[in-house]
Amino acid sequence: MDPIELKKHLSDGLLSFPLTDFDKELRFDAKSYAARIEWLAPYGATVLFAAGGTGEFFSLEPGEYFDVVKTAVDAANGVVPIVAGAGGGTTLAIKYAKEAERAGAHGLLLMPTYLTETSQEGLVAHVQAVARSVKIGVIYYNRGAHRLTAESIEKLADTVPNLIGYKDGVGDIELAVGVHRRVGDRLAFIGGLPTAEVYAAAYRALGVPVYSSAVFNFIPRTAVTFYQAVSRGDTATVNRLLDDFFLPYLKIRNRGQGYAVSIVKAGAAIVGRSAGPVRPPISDLKPDEIEDLRALIAKLGSQA
Repeated sequence: MDPIELKKHLSDGLLSFPLTDFDKELRFDAKSYAARIEWLAPYGATVLFAAGGTGEFFSLEPGEYFDVVKTAVDAANGVVPIVAGAGGGTTLAIKYAKEAERAGAHGLLLMPTYLTETSQEGLVAHVQAVARSVKIGVIYYNRGAHRLTAESIEKLADTVPNLIGYKDGVGDIELAVGVHRRVGDRLAFIGGLPTAEVYAAAYRALGVPVYSSAVFNFIPRTAVTFYQAVSRGDTATVNRLLDDFFLPYLKIRNRGQGYAVSIVKAGAAIVGRSAGPVRPPISDLKPDEIEDLRALIAKLGSQA
């Protein structure tokens, strides 16, 4: 799949980040992970992101990264494109990028780098170096301390042909509008704030119709229903699901640091699709929090 074709997939439809499966000893469980991809693929997501944020990229070690991406590509079997997460310092991110390409990934999500301050020139050089190391399409995830300005995004769009997407994890309206006005439809725009459904209608008004859903991992039918409701302006359905599920869900998620991933793994276990525990330094939900989440999920009905 060439970058332009991938960009089309990224420009319309629901995206999601499958969890990465670990066994009780916190080793990658390829069999369980493949079953997860096979289960999620037919629900209608237009792109799945392997080893992404919800997939605990930050906890994977380089030796198992290739296996995670390759397992996802093989399990998806062409039903849905697979984009692989990559990050770290430039040298390491290039190694991840090349491994993702070797594993058959259709694209790359370039995530924040490392714990240090950076200049715009340095960030631009980082994205250029990683993107130019592969032929597959690259999406830049603007998040954390390493935020590109609208001017820097425009420079990258001008100089990196396989940069096809911009994912916003900042939530700065002024920046989002500025990026959109500068690069227009040259990049696919993706909403990337945690629990993106809460921001979906506002992002659509800004010209960002696509977002990535973490809850797709355990309530895929509801996630698709919500996306379709936002797309057609069905405010009654949007508000009902916000009130009945997403806002109470946020209250549980916000009880602990790092719960954006932990709560998704808990949800998957509740619906019988366990991906095992999270790896430290993040921690799993407490028993009472799991029960509160179980009650929320029960209100949504069958996801089959």
